[in-house]
Amino acid sequence: MYVRGNKWVLLVAGSHFWKNYRHQADVCHAYQIVKNHGIPERRIVVMMADDIANNSLNPTKGKIINQPKGENVYHGVKKDYTGKENITPDVFLKVLQGKKSELKGICSERIIDSGPNDNVFVYFSGHGAPGIVAFGHKFLHVVDLMKALKNMHTTKRFAKLLFYMEACESGSMFENQLTPNMNVLGVTAANATESSYACYYDKMRQTYLGNVFSGNWMENSDQANLNVETIGGQYEIVRKRTKDSHVCQFGDMVGINPMVVAKFQGTKISEQGVRRIPDPNVDAVRSEDVEFEIMGHLLASAPQTDKEKYSTQREEEEKKRKTVDSLIRKIVSIATNHNGEQIQRFLTTQTTLSEHEAYKVVVEHLADKCPELGLREVGVFGKFGCLNSKCVILRMIIG
Repeated sequence: MYVRGNKWVLLVAGSHFWKNYRHQADVCHAYQIVKNHGIPERRIVVMMADDIANNSLNPTKGKIINQPKGENVYHGVKKDYTGKENITPDVFLKVLQGKKSELKGICSERIIDSGPNDNVFVYFSGHGAPGIVAFGHKFLHVVDLMKALKNMHTTKRFAKLLFYMEACESGSMFENQLTPNMNVLGVTAANATESSYACYYDKMRQTYLGNVFSGNWMENSDQANLNVETIGGQYEIVRKRTKDSHVCQFGDMVGINPMVVAKFQGTKISEQGVRRIPDPNVDAVRSEDVEFEIMGHLLASAPQTDKEKYSTQREEEEKKRKTVDSLIRKIVSIATNHNGEQIQRFLTTQTTLSEHEAYKVVVEHLADKCPELGLREVGVFGKFGCLNSKCVILRMIIG
């Protein structure tokens, strides 16, 4: 007997701080999309630090926009988990897997309470590096995400699960991990080795409002008839409109691509009029360079009395990154017995991440043991990418 399932939605912004405005703007916009398309509030779970709308730097208090001259996407958003201390990999995985008893006393305690006939849509917007996405200064590793998804599949927590991920190197979170029979499709802003892109620098707010991949899928969901538009159709549109990174798919493409988007984002025809967004590719910048770019904008527009301050900040950030480069080169040198040819090969060759457990140990060890280097900071933890091909050797070094 056919049993009609429900639709569940989990929306997550992994970052905090004003400079990362765009991630919470993405999540708020996604909330408006699924709400306008008929997903009831009781089946939408939102995780975001919520330090943007009423931030002292916000010139429009209580409002967040996701595109130039855009509507306030913060209005009416029901936030379940807020505060940077609650936006963590551990809380995310428990919410996703429906582990309500393990969330007692944490914010709303709400979970994705899905069953075998339900479809689940997960959207994450934040920072990433090979094999990790960041929740503030904590990392969700690919091994832990896959354990959760496999557990959900085994315990019949969904019929189909669609995961959209906006992050640098986001392809590495799904590449060679999802088998078609898991009924999971991962769609990523970038492949396993490249940056995703931010867009829409706003002079008044002095930050970027959105991300290219997210802006493209949300424009399609805002404007299309989701009862006709398929997942595969949306993917092709977004892939073609995203110019600087390679939007990718992984997993159950055969089973999920033919499904209409409405199966995950709601069947109601949105009554909200939507204008076409400006081309997000025009001022797109690599996500890992956003802080540099913001400093550049501030330096260019600052009065002469403030230029030295912004110039010094830029120089300090450059110095930090060079120090990290030097540390990693030193580690690789030791690992290869100072073989110049091997050092160069390891530092310049990007390979598919395979030794996931060893890589996790290396990343966490370096981040914890070298706090002065700020390895958990945006633009710095991306340096872990060059450890892909040598993490087994490094694991031996650190014991």
